[in-house]
Amino acid sequence: MNRLTLLTTKDCHLCGEARADLEAVSRSAGVAWTEIDVATDPDLAREYGDRLPVVLLDGAEHGYWEVDVDRLERDLAASA
Repeated sequence: MNRLTLLTTKDCHLCGEARADLEAVSRSAGVAWTEIDVATDPDLAREYGDRLPVVLLDGAEHGYWEVDVDRLERDLAASA
């Protein structure tokens, strides 16, 4: 299981920025990440659809709308 998951959907104007941030963080921390389009899962769409993109760390919501890079790097290091 990847430690980081990015929840997105098509036509999400913030998702591209979040992808780039998550790619940089994952590369520097040496962890893998996955992207899930919430349109493929009705439960995810109901829960997260109005606040995408959402970053999950170890399955728990870490943030939404933007990636707080500093906080994410700290939390990844603290839980390593």
